Amino acid sequence: MIDRLFALTKSPLFGLAISFLAYRIGVYVFKRVRNPLLSPLVVSTAIVIFVLVALKVPVENYSAGGAMLSFMLGPSVIVLSVPLYRNFELLKSHYVAILTGIFAGTLASITSILLFSKLLGIDRAIIVSMIPKSVTTAIGLEISKELGGIVPITVVSIFVTGTLGAIMVPLVMKAARLKDPVAKGVAIGTAAHALGTAKAVEMGETEGAMSGLSIGIAGLITVVLAPLLLALSGI
Repeated sequence: MIDRLFALTKSPLFGLAISFLAYRIGVYVFKRVRNPLLSPLVVSTAIVIFVLVALKVPVENYSAGGAMLSFMLGPSVIVLSVPLYRNFELLKSHYVAILTGIFAGTLASITSILLFSKLLGIDRAIIVSMIPKSVTTAIGLEISKELGGIVPITVVSIFVTGTLGAIMVPLVMKAARLKDPVAKGVAIGTAAHALGTAKAVEMGETEGAMSGLSIGIAGLITVVLAPLLLALSGI
């Protein structure tokens, strides 16, 4: 019986099934408690880790199905173009401010990593692994690979950044007294990529559209800026 159960974990369907089930539980928990610290992603991640450890399932077995979900990250970003299309006129009337905001946010994200890492004497491989922390996973992993980073560290840094961003969005917006929907969307998408965008969509269509736009542009800017800033920093 145990052998059969372990054999089932080798199927790609195992990774898919446990991921979907864990996320549904996460959504249910969040709706009941409404605590940002217990967001669906945080809860579902904890559940998946618990199941893998409890059943002693190798992470490679889970990844067979998880890779299918990772593949869908790219197409999922494209879906964000729908609200962007609906708000295209708004984009045209604010394009200078939007592009400037995304550039400034991306520059701040990369330079903060370089400065703090240099001060703390962190190894170069770890530094370049964390540079794409504010970029959506589909783009961030490729940036990490090109720079010679450690992909698992990149995945964790992106996850932590997005999760904290989604949790802290209401608090930061309130503290900054930021009310403009365009500014909110640009800030969220640039700093907290897709996970933050999920929160932006909840706030409103304009916020979601601007956040979705910021994900793509911030990714492109990071591709260009990251190697240049690395060279200038001497790391």
